[in-house]
Amino acid sequence: MKKFLPILLLAFVGLFIFSCKDDDTDYDTYSQSKDVVGSFTSSNSYAFTQGIAIQGTDVVLVYRYLGDSWQLIPKMMYLPDATGMPTNREFQYNFVFDTNNVQISIDDQNFNLATGFTSAEATQYLNNQRFRIVLVPASAGKNANVNYEDYNSVIKYYNIDESKIQTIKVN
Repeated sequence: MKKFLPILLLAFVGLFIFSCKDDDTDYDTYSQSKDVVGSFTSSNSYAFTQGIAIQGTDVVLVYRYLGDSWQLIPKMMYLPDATGMPTNREFQYNFVFDTNNVQISIDDQNFNLATGFTSAEATQYLNNQRFRIVLVPASAGKNANVNYEDYNSVIKYYNIDESKIQTIKVN
């Protein structure tokens, strides 16, 4: 009996050691963020692309920098009437993504982007626009405690260190 008990204990412990799954091929995304700066022009079809690496189930959030705050896109922009410009001008900052890329674009609703802005508006809405791409793992799920419209809430909840955010110039 003295020999049988240690063997049984060893077999029991061995069962648990080998049944635990240590799978390093999980590939789960960790929360991360990067800044992308670029200008929307007719030569880039009012869009630019940034590479990412995520699982197909992960979440991508994109925010546009407004100088003192971040605004979640897609976002419809309504321009005031201006002399010599079409009336009721509107466009939308938008994005699409897959597991390898995020494409940020401007979708024009009712005017030609090449001629529909005053020079001040072009500077404000097209030139050197800064976007923050936030990658959120699917394992975190859509959490009711996070207001995704509020950039600061997202950064706090997912513990993203803003001092480590890389800025990439795309054009």
